[in-house]
Amino acid sequence: MEEHLHELLQLPCYCPFKYPFQSVAPVTRKLHALHAQSPSCFRKFKEAAAGQTERQRDRQRDRQRERQTCTHDGCISVISWTGGPMLSHLRAATPALYILWIAMAQIAGQEDREKTTALKDLLSRIDLDELMKKDEPPFTFPKTLEEFEYAFNEYGQLRHIKTGEPFVFNAREDLHRWNQKRYEALGEIITQYVYELLEKKCNMTKAILPVDATEDEPTTFIYLSPDALSNPSKLLVLIQGSGVVRAGQWARRLIINQDLDSGTQIPFITKAIEDGYGVMVLNPNENYLEVEKPAKSSPLPSPTEPSDEPAEKRERKDDKEGKKKREFYEKYRNPQKETETERIPIRENGSSEEHVLYVWDHFVSKAAAKNVFIMAHSYGGLSFVELMNQREMQVKNRVCAVALTDSAHNIWLQETSKGTQDWMQQHCCNWVSSPEPVDTPLDPMLPDCPRVSAGTERHELTSWMSFNSIFRFFSEVLEVKEDEEAEETSNTVTTRSSSLKIKHQDL
Repeated sequence: MEEHLHELLQLPCYCPFKYPFQSVAPVTRKLHALHAQSPSCFRKFKEAAAGQTERQRDRQRDRQRERQTCTHDGCISVISWTGGPMLSHLRAATPALYILWIAMAQIAGQEDREKTTALKDLLSRIDLDELMKKDEPPFTFPKTLEEFEYAFNEYGQLRHIKTGEPFVFNAREDLHRWNQKRYEALGEIITQYVYELLEKKCNMTKAILPVDATEDEPTTFIYLSPDALSNPSKLLVLIQGSGVVRAGQWARRLIINQDLDSGTQIPFITKAIEDGYGVMVLNPNENYLEVEKPAKSSPLPSPTEPSDEPAEKRERKDDKEGKKKREFYEKYRNPQKETETERIPIRENGSSEEHVLYVWDHFVSKAAAKNVFIMAHSYGGLSFVELMNQREMQVKNRVCAVALTDSAHNIWLQETSKGTQDWMQQHCCNWVSSPEPVDTPLDPMLPDCPRVSAGTERHELTSWMSFNSIFRFFSEVLEVKEDEEAEETSNTVTTRSSSLKIKHQDL
C-alpha cells in the first residue's frame, strides 16, 4: 500500500482544460490499488482531495497526531500527515480526481442506459401467446358463505369456519387481480346476506322502482318498514355513499373486516323502529342493469383476395391491437379474458341524485309523517343537497333535521341558494372524520352547516361512531319543534278566548 501511495504522490497535476481524460489514467490505476489494499486510507485521501477539510483544521489535526496508523487485513502502513508535501500533493491531485469522478459517473450512466435498452429489447421480444399458457386460476368462486367457508359469529364478525381467523384478502400470493375478484365475489354474497337481514330481522319489504316499470325494463328497489308511509309522526330516510355498497350498507370493507354493526345500517334501523320512526332505506348505487354483450362475428378476408387496406394502415392497426393486448395483460401475466358487458340505465334512477329525487317524489312526499329526518353518508350528502336545489320548498316544509357523516357536498360547486344555506345552518349537522373526541365542534369550511367530530379519522367509520349523537340530535330538534308548536297553539287559543270574551262583553 505504501508503494502505491508513494507513486500516487509522485504523479504530476494535470489540468482538465489542457489535457484529455486519458491523462488521469495513472491516477485511476493507483487509486484502485490504494482502495483495494486500504479502504480507510483511501477514504481519507479522497476527503482531503475533495477539499472537504479546511486548512486550519488540517493544521490542528497535524499538531495532534504526527503519525497515524492504518490497519487493513493485518497489514500496517504508516502515513505521514505532518509534512507539507502530503497536503500539497493532495491539493495538486484535486482537479484530476474531479475529472476522474466525472468520467466514472458518465461511464456508470452509460452502462445504465445500455442495460435499460437491453431490457426494453428483451421485453419487446416477449411472446404474449406463450404467456397465455400461464393463465391465472379461473374466476369461478363460491356462491354462498358456507362454500367460502366463512360465517358471521355472535358478534357479527366474519370468521373462517375452520380456523376462526378473519378474512384474508391475499389468498394467493402475486395474484392481486385474482384476489380482488375473489373479494368482489364475497362482497356480492355479503350484499344478499344484508338483504336477508333487512327482510327477516328488520321486517322490511322491497318497493320496486320505477313504480310503473314494465316487465322488460331494468328496475331497482328500496326497503320500507311496515309503517314507512303510514306513520303519522316520524320518518327516517337513510342514504349511503357511492361505490359498491347497496341498500342497508355503509361500507363493505367494514362488514368484511370489522363487523355488521359498523358496516351496515341495521343498528340505525333497529333503533329508529324502537323509537317510533318509520324507515326508508334507499339504494342510490344500483343505477343500471349489466348484461353480456353479444359476440361480434367479423368476416375474415379471403386469403385469395388481397386486402383493400394500405399496408401502412394495417401496420398501425396491428400496433394498436398489440398495445391494447399488452395493456390488458398486467405485468407479464395473462389474466383470463373477462366477459364484455354493457350497462342499461334504470329509468329515472340512473344516478344517485336521480334516485334520491325519484324516491322523494314518489315515496317521501306522499308519506303521512309530519316530521321527516334524513341521514346521509359521504356522497349521499351531495345527493341530498341536490334534492334541496330541486325541491327546496318541499324539503323545508317536511324535513325536520338532517344528519350528515363526512358529507361530500359542496354548496358552491352545487350552486345552492342563500335560503338553502341558511336552512342547512339551522337544521343540519355534519359529523366529519377527525382525531378530536366525538361531538367536538370544528371550524366550518363553508357557510352551510355546523361541523363536529365523529371521533374517528376513518371516513367509513364516521356513521357508526356518530350513532348515539345522531339520534340525540334528532330528539333534541324534535323536542324544540314540538315546544314551539305547543307555544304557538297556546298563544292561538289564548288570543281566540280573549276575542270571544270581548265580543261577549260587547253584546
